[in-house]
Amino acid sequence: MVLNNRYDFVLLFDVKDGNPNGDPDAGNLPRVDAETGRGLVTDVSLKRKVRNFIGTVKNEEPPFEIYIKEKAILNNQNKRAYIGIGKAELLEGNDKKRKGGDAVDEARQWMCRNYYDVRTFGAVMSMGINCGQVRGPVQLTFARSIDPIVAQEHSITRMAVATEAEAEKQSGDNRTMGRKFTVPYGLYVAHGFVSSFLAKQTGFDETDLELLWQSLANMFEHDRSAARGEMATRGLYVFKHDSELGNAPAYSLFERIQPKLRDGIAIPRNFSDYHVAVDQSNLPSGVQLLQLVS
Repeated sequence: MVLNNRYDFVLLFDVKDGNPNGDPDAGNLPRVDAETGRGLVTDVSLKRKVRNFIGTVKNEEPPFEIYIKEKAILNNQNKRAYIGIGKAELLEGNDKKRKGGDAVDEARQWMCRNYYDVRTFGAVMSMGINCGQVRGPVQLTFARSIDPIVAQEHSITRMAVATEAEAEKQSGDNRTMGRKFTVPYGLYVAHGFVSSFLAKQTGFDETDLELLWQSLANMFEHDRSAARGEMATRGLYVFKHDSELGNAPAYSLFERIQPKLRDGIAIPRNFSDYHVAVDQSNLPSGVQLLQLVS
């Protein structure tokens, strides 16, 4: 079924003794707002987890393949579109017909039909073999921690060695040293948006939407690693509008979800240290609040 409603949503998740999103420009330290000290997790990181979850539960099979994934050669992905639409001859040489027009539009539609992340988040597929560009109906903001975080640095050692030369140098108590960065605890909030107008352009439908909610609720359960510690979705609050244009500004709806430290808690270390106030009173006409995780 096609999408005929606008959606805005609030995603709450936390991290305990882990690094939710390292910054490669800062030695992989947890990302942080330098002015406020609040932790950050990029939209790219969150989308990566959604992609991984979809790929896991749908076995990377059409129409739920994943376009942006580890070691994917995008031009090879794009070639499949031209083969799929029966215009493989346009892949030969530098055919001008491929640079625009019907062939590119057909290739773009093929990519939307077969790749979940293309019809959900959009993609730029005009480099190399041209499959056009797609503006996705689902968008996410950076996640920001409710309170300032502290990035802790830990020394770690490696007992094993990779080469014989290393083994000769390493003796007695000498061990290969390393560093690991963690956030003791942080509760993060991100905002998201779903446009029915863009959904109609990409073919993102009700089935895809339900899969999105499922992935946001469970993505951390299948993304475990030593670096990330314990992460979990703690809240998913969806505002469903009766109309496609929407019945209220998104910011006014987001303000109804207010996570706050409980009285007497100065340094949070667990989700129970917070209280999430959800204001359902006097919701704007035509807006429904769905608490999918709370």
